[in-house]
Amino acid sequence: MEPTNTNRQAKIPFTGYQKFVIFILAVTQFSVVLDFMIMAPLGDLLMKVLAMKPSQFGSAVSGYAFSAGIAGLLTAGFADRFDRKKLLLFFYIGFIAGTIFCALANSYETLLVARIITGLFGGVIGSISLAIVADLFDMHQRGRVMGFVQMGFGASQVLGIPIGLYLANHLGWRAPFWLVVGMSTLIAVMIVVKLKPVTAHLAAQHDHSPLRHLLNTFAKTNYRIGFLATAFLSIGGFMMMPFSSAFAVNNLKVTHEQLPLLFMVSGCSSLLIMPLIGRIADRIDKFTLYTIASAWMMIVVVIYTNMSVSPLWLVMLVNVLMMMGILSRMVPAVALTTAIPDLADRGAFMSVNSSLQQIAGGVAAAAGGLIIKQQTEFSPLEHYNTVGYVMVCISLISVFLLYRVSVMVKKKMGEKKV
Repeated sequence: MEPTNTNRQAKIPFTGYQKFVIFILAVTQFSVVLDFMIMAPLGDLLMKVLAMKPSQFGSAVSGYAFSAGIAGLLTAGFADRFDRKKLLLFFYIGFIAGTIFCALANSYETLLVARIITGLFGGVIGSISLAIVADLFDMHQRGRVMGFVQMGFGASQVLGIPIGLYLANHLGWRAPFWLVVGMSTLIAVMIVVKLKPVTAHLAAQHDHSPLRHLLNTFAKTNYRIGFLATAFLSIGGFMMMPFSSAFAVNNLKVTHEQLPLLFMVSGCSSLLIMPLIGRIADRIDKFTLYTIASAWMMIVVVIYTNMSVSPLWLVMLVNVLMMMGILSRMVPAVALTTAIPDLADRGAFMSVNSSLQQIAGGVAAAAGGLIIKQQTEFSPLEHYNTVGYVMVCISLISVFLLYRVSVMVKKKMGEKKV
């Protein structure tokens, strides 16, 4: 039975091996997030070099998301039938191959195909990592764990995106993808050598058919509520993010040389925020934290999407404030969601959850591309503020859905607070 002293539980120290697991999952997440995130700052450059319209660029982004979602559904029935280490390696190697194809693309069509291939493998890695976290860490440690693992999001901006943009400005837009390939290869070697098999879930399997296992996962009402909560959480961010660099360059008049600094400042704030939010999430009610962060984010999003030409310092400040809200939602939401599934269903749940998240994000990116208009490749983006308003409405729905998740988790844990 779980102890009820949350503050005492939050202080449980990590073992040396647990620290390594956190590190390897964080750097794995860093490489996958960097591969996805680099599309946003490269957006303006790619649209100009490959002569893409906003709708086509939105399709290139959503192609990754849709293929990742399909891959998650296809693998969900098998996700609990293999050693999670082997599963992680298989998809990570496929992700590396897909990124190589991205670096070799020479047109919108070939880039789209390359992003689809990358998504088929890369989109599943996050769910496998979450299953490993849920298998190896107590519920009262997961806020801190997710704070560190999700630092990959911030680190990709602090280190990866500025370096990637520097390489793109000096060596061409393909260079950032080659950077991801080289780094990911080293990470794959570390996984092979150091990560132990993760097999405790194999003894808890009851469904003999992978299809039945998948259907049983969908059949559980609590699981479906969790799926919806995660999908709505991802929709808003996917609508804005792919066009962030194009908005900064064409509307706010940030130069291509200033873009790396803008993303680096936002990323540095992420590295400071994520561990702090992780600790807070292990000490206070996670839904309360999520609600406060959502309200903060909605206010700043409306301000940002209505900005016009502004000094760089102001753009940086608003970006940092917006990042605080976005990232402060992620940690409590993920920590709560990982507590929904039973051990025997954890891999399938995480795969389906990640799949629906990616599909929802793909729909959002494509919808954002249809809402946003640009008269010429150097014109300001139009209707970007409309995307901000839509994001606010979706965020309100996500708060309600996560409230239901919070109630379910509290009931399951048998505690007053999670």
